[in-house]
Formats: sequence, structure tokens, C-alpha cells
Amino acid sequence: MANTVRAALVQQSWTGESTSMVEAHIDAARRAALDGAQVICFQELCNGPYFCQVQDDSFYDTAEAIPGGPTVAAFRELAEELGTVIVLPLYEREQLGFLYNAAAVIDADGSYLGKYRKTHIPQVAGFWEKFYFRPGNLGYPVFETAVGRIGVYICYDRHFPEGWRALGLAGAEIVFNPSATSRGLSMHLWKLEQTASAVANAYYVGTVNRVGAEPLGANDFYGTSYFADPRGQIVDGCASDNKSEVVVRDLDMDQIDEVRKQWAFYRDRRPDSYDSLVVD
Repeated sequence: MANTVRAALVQQSWTGESTSMVEAHIDAARRAALDGAQVICFQELCNGPYFCQVQDDSFYDTAEAIPGGPTVAAFRELAEELGTVIVLPLYEREQLGFLYNAAAVIDADGSYLGKYRKTHIPQVAGFWEKFYFRPGNLGYPVFETAVGRIGVYICYDRHFPEGWRALGLAGAEIVFNPSATSRGLSMHLWKLEQTASAVANAYYVGTVNRVGAEPLGANDFYGTSYFADPRGQIVDGCASDNKSEVVVRDLDMDQIDEVRKQWAFYRDRRPDSYDSLVVD
């Protein structure tokens, strides 16, 4: 019998306020679970707007503790109810002045497994993230879940191949990349970088993007969420580029072993020759 994981991505347009945004994600998760999803990933900073389009310190007050905050608590209950693994990207407050772009990982029994903090923080027009976030300091954890070994890499991180590889070396089988990516220069990279990273590291990548325009700036997020398999192929097409959608796909986990035997990239690595890559 095939070793299959049914996985879901939720791309959601901004509803106008955080309470209804959380409700929209809960509704989407229920629909995904009804469709058989065993693991669900939401978009970057999923319970709010993408506030990094502006520099406004009032948004500091929207950060919450992970795992001690109300949003994680609500989705832990939901994960237990639905029996699904959940990847929940949020604005995290560790302590006063210590704020991160992070994602909590919740197992199918509602237990909190840990979090990833975004490592690479951009600071360009419309993406003023250094105003809001400290760089992640937890490395590249891989979480043992009910559906296998899961890693997380957030949005801008995807431009840096080192973290993708670190997750593969740590045993990741599915890596989720929740994003807030708008139309413009990077659009042609959207179907290139994540598919290339999936094949280079021989695991599945689930990449989920925000969708639609938001009132804080001119950015128009283009959705187009998808899964890439270990051969670098998109699994059964992408989501819409202009509306909210739940993407549910079957991932053949046996393909990871097949690809690693056929294309032995891990065997043929030469870490003894890579010292110069870690010189500043």
C-alpha cells in the first residue's frame, strides 16, 4: 500500500480584522480536514495583515507568545479536534522588545512540538521587516509529527539555499514555506526556487502565499500556492493567483527514498570542500 500523506495549504485574503481572519483559517482547516488533510500549513503572519508594508510601532502590540498566546491555544484545540498537524505562522513576542516572525508546529493530538523563527530578515521598500523582527536564533529544527518529519522555512528564507540543505540533513521529509510575496520582480522565482530546492534536497516542499491586495500598502499578493515533489515537479497544479483557496494534495512519501537512491546528492556531497561558504 502506498505511503501517502494528504497535505493542505491555506491561502487567505485579508478579512479586515484579526478575529475574522482567525475564523477564516479555522473554517479553511475544517474544510481541509473534511477533504482528508492530515497536515495543514497557513500563510506567513496568518492571523493579521502583512503589516511590514509600513513602519508603525503600534503593530508591536499584536505580537503574542508562542506557545503561551491565545492563537496557539485555539489552534491546539483545533488540531486535536480534527486530528491534523498544523503549521501556524505568527508574530511572536518572546519578551518586551524581543519579537520574531515565527511558526508554531502543532501535532495531530494538539501537542505543541516547537517553533521555527525566520532566519533571514529583509529590509526593502514594502517589506520593512527589520523594523519588526529580530533574526531567528533557533537554527533549522525538524519536528517529528504524526505525518513524518516536518521543517519550516519562511518567505525570504527561500532565497538562501543553506537552510534548505540544513533541513534536509536533519531529516526533513516535508518543508513548508509560508510566505507573503507580491507581484513584481520575484514572481518568476516563485515556481523556480521552491521546485529547485525540493529536487536539490529530495523532499517535498509546500509553499503557501498570501493572496489579494491589503490596505496598508500597494502590495498585491498573488497566491499560487503549491506542493513540489522530490523530483522538482509541481503536484497537480497551483492555487489561484487572485482568490482564497485551500490546496489539498496527496504526497507519495515513498518517492523521497526513490529519488535519494536515483540521484544520490547526499552521498556525493563534499562538505570537506565547503569551508569557504561559511566565511563572512
